[in-house]
Amino acid sequence: MILRSNRNSSWLLKTDRLTILSIVIFLFMGLIIIQLINLQIFQHGKYKDMAELQHLSEKELIPDRGGIYIHDYQAGENILYPAAINKKFYLVYAVPTQIKNINAVVKILAPVLEMDEEALYQRLAKEDDIYEPLKRKLEEEKKIEIEALGLEGIRFEEEVYRYYPEKNIGAQVVGFVGYSGDDLVGRYGAEGYWQEELAGERGSFVFERDAFGRLIPVAKRTKAAQRNGADLVLTLDRSIQFTACRSLEATVLKYGADNGTVIIMDPKTGAILSMCDYPSFDLNEYNKVEDIAIYNNSAIFEPYEPGSVIKGIAMAAALDVGGVTPATTYEDTGTVEIAGYTIHNSDGEAHGIKNMTQVLEESLNTGAIYAAQTVGTEMFYNYMLRFGFGQPTGIQLDTEKIGDIANISYKKEIFMATASFGQGFTATPLQVLNAFAAIANKGKLMKPYIIDEVRHPDGKVEKTQPQFLRQIILEKTANTLGAMLASVVKYGHADKAAVEGYYIAGKTGTAQAVDPGTGRYSADITNHTFVGFAPVDNPAFVMLIKLDRPRNVEWAASSAAPLFGEIAQFLLNYLEIPPSY
Repeated sequence: MILRSNRNSSWLLKTDRLTILSIVIFLFMGLIIIQLINLQIFQHGKYKDMAELQHLSEKELIPDRGGIYIHDYQAGENILYPAAINKKFYLVYAVPTQIKNINAVVKILAPVLEMDEEALYQRLAKEDDIYEPLKRKLEEEKKIEIEALGLEGIRFEEEVYRYYPEKNIGAQVVGFVGYSGDDLVGRYGAEGYWQEELAGERGSFVFERDAFGRLIPVAKRTKAAQRNGADLVLTLDRSIQFTACRSLEATVLKYGADNGTVIIMDPKTGAILSMCDYPSFDLNEYNKVEDIAIYNNSAIFEPYEPGSVIKGIAMAAALDVGGVTPATTYEDTGTVEIAGYTIHNSDGEAHGIKNMTQVLEESLNTGAIYAAQTVGTEMFYNYMLRFGFGQPTGIQLDTEKIGDIANISYKKEIFMATASFGQGFTATPLQVLNAFAAIANKGKLMKPYIIDEVRHPDGKVEKTQPQFLRQIILEKTANTLGAMLASVVKYGHADKAAVEGYYIAGKTGTAQAVDPGTGRYSADITNHTFVGFAPVDNPAFVMLIKLDRPRNVEWAASSAAPLFGEIAQFLLNYLEIPPSY
């Protein structure tokens, strides 16, 4: 009995084990079936895509960057000259494993590449090296010269770089292309402001590969075409730009100034004909500059206290409200007391009875204050706004600043007084130029622009149309002030800006600058400005000259004014404007 019971228990135990094993096998098979269903039905698309990707390759299509061009009217009416283009260069490299006589190659190649012989030898002597770059950005002529040498193991790769044919002429206006991470992007000037339009849009090309990675000719391909960048045509005139920039360079060097700026504009349209900075830099070697501040365009980036040129603006407001006429007189005692402050003439002298034209001719601070007081603080501030101070011009170049007229906005008499002769507030050279352009243009303020056309790759051309902003002063006021400013050049401090046979209107400005060491104005540190237009009766151009901290010359009448006269002489001849008398 006991033996039978043990046999029964053993049989039952085996049965339970078989049952459990069957259940486990069933569950395992069930999981496999579920997974197969999941893979075959629910995730079929995913794994199909993954499989296809193993045979697909994608190539990024890089668009051609648009060019930047300037007008070359001397060469022809519709002739454009490249200021920024994409140019083919070459990388010369060596395959050291293919060079048998290293010494011979070094002796021949080193002088051609302008390389040190020892340095070149070290590169060519690397064992098992199949690729050793030697020099980039070789011109086509240099490549041909090296190829003619028939050197073993010397090869070339084509490369495309941004190239700037004008080098340092107008560098701050054009800007350059540099790296941001792994991407090339525009920096400063037109290159920076118009980055999106110039760069275009990248495309892609997806194609199938075989097991060896080769393109399958008949396989399905998809392509999203790239869009090449647009070309920009600037309003700059190449002949005017070259002459203005070279003349500025000579003057800056002559007087040892820290910096110089020239801007020339058509007052009737707002088109910029020239915009120069000195010191400048070669755009093709922008990374070799010692101070990156040189990249900034002083015409729009560096607000400053413009000095006595603003007497012309103060006088415009006074004439416009009827506060004065050219013949209005006052007694110049040499000083004016306002709110406990004593303001002197720049020469420290009293000049007696003077009329408003003489105030401009002799650049009297007391007379500018007298004229401003007839306007009043509220209206004076409004006129400054109407002339465009404290606001962007919208020139469409990178890094434009707006200056600071906060003091004038307080509408205190002392701030109006100092502003009437160009101190206590800041403006960019372009803002000052544009204000005088309105005077030249019968009181009409135009929006300055430097982009003449945007030429899209599909053939569409966007032409900039001159934009009238507002009538600042009456036409009568503008004509009267123009005659007064012409008297400044003919009889006053600005006689060195004169051009024989032409009526030139203009005003000098010599402004004390702040000494960075003391934080106070210094009579020894000044900025010199001259702004004017010609001919007075029908102005073809308005021009501003600015010199930062010139040495060995006291007044703008002796530094900026002569430069104006020199460039004006060229312009009047170049534009074929007949003499006025």
